[in-house]
Formats: sequence, structure tokens, C-alpha cells
Amino acid sequence: MIVGDRVRQLRIRILAGVFGGAAVLAWALAGLLDRYGGLPRVPVAAPVVLAVIATVLLASALGLRARLKAQRERRPGAKGVDPMVAARAVVFGQASALVAALVAGLYGGTGVFLLLSDIEGPARRADALHAGLSVAAGIAVVAAAFLLQRVCRLPDDDNDGPGAPTPA
Repeated sequence: MIVGDRVRQLRIRILAGVFGGAAVLAWALAGLLDRYGGLPRVPVAAPVVLAVIATVLLASALGLRARLKAQRERRPGAKGVDPMVAARAVVFGQASALVAALVAGLYGGTGVFLLLSDIEGPARRADALHAGLSVAAGIAVVAAAFLLQRVCRLPDDDNDGPGAPTPA
């Protein structure tokens, strides 16, 4: 979140709440759809797309970390990092983490429903597998987003907790 001219850190509690709420809703909706029609298939592309997003976030974090380290060590020819580029990367990571928590919760709830119901046939087993892989890939997106957020943290961000001194 952006507050004033600063980007606020993403909280794991928010992501856990989004994940849990989406999982409960997806589990209930999956039961309803299974009873009155047909449960839609879990797409094969879901874990793949989440894994690609996690890879992009991880590559961004590692690239920015290397550039910031070279800049701190004052290496000759070190390419600096524009603060707006870092802020945009963090906002992209935070947005990706929120969406990944939502999607992982939806597929997690569906996967739990599939595992608790009678898994008959290869299609249901494949759906349960794809749902589980989607949850794992969503967790990877969240982890990469937190790494990116940590890499782009300003040195004075460590003092922003409750009870921190306020600037005069």
C-alpha cells in the first residue's frame, strides 16, 4: 500500500486472511456446484502462471539486490537503482502477492473439497493435483514478493514499528 510518499510493508496476516476467506468460500462453492451441476476443472495453466510470476519476482529481487550491493560498495561502473523503479517493483510484488493469496485460497478450498469427497476418476485426481500445485506456486509468489520487499527496504524502514520515534 502507498501512504503519502511511502510504500507500506505487506503484512502476512492480511495475506493469510485473504487466503483463508477465499479457501472457505471456494470449498462451499465447490460443494454447491458439485451437488447441482458440475464442478469446473482446475486449469493446468494455473500453477504454471503463478510459477512464472514467482520467477519474475525472484529475478527482480535478485537483480535489484545485486545492483544495490554494487552501488553500496561503490564499484566502478555500478548501475544505480532509481527509487521509483524500486517502489514500482515493490508495489508489483505486493499486488502479485495479494492476487496469489486469493487464487491460492480459491484453488486450496477446491482442492480440500476434492480430497474430502470421493476422488473418482483420473480427472478428479488431476484437478486435486493441479489445485495443490497452484497453492504451492501461490506460496512461492508470496515468498518472492516478501524477498523483493526486503531487498528494496530503506535503511530507516526498520524503525517504523509501533513505538518508533517520530521525526521532529
